[in-house]
Amino acid sequence: MITYNAEGVKMPKIRKRDTSRWIKAVAATYGREIGEIGYMFVGDEKILEINNEYLGHDYYTDIITFDYDEGNVLNGDLVISLDTVRSNAELFHKSYEDELNRVIIHGILHLCGINDKGPGEREIMEENENKALALLKEM
Repeated sequence: MITYNAEGVKMPKIRKRDTSRWIKAVAATYGREIGEIGYMFVGDEKILEINNEYLGHDYYTDIITFDYDEGNVLNGDLVISLDTVRSNAELFHKSYEDELNRVIIHGILHLCGINDKGPGEREIMEENENKALALLKEM
């Protein structure tokens, strides 16, 4: 089950049923199934607070992924800052909707085992994000 909630911000206009179907399809391409996935949409101050409290990081970010996977079943909480998504959309000359979809699937890709912090990993993550976004357009 995939849930979508907002705290301190307006819920983004996403088509939950279609988004959930897409997320499940992407997970399946990695041989994974969806268990309990919770999306929480917040603002910059809330994500900074969470980043500080749980990860010891003192900076804003677009997404924080908490991984509770069990074998091939993806379970996790994904916290997304809509403020940072909006800023990044402007910075990278993308639509807000496209950037939001990229961040939504970015967390799922982390749960599938794809990292983006080490040498060369960012490019691998981007390649996988682009494949997932192409799948969305086909659906």
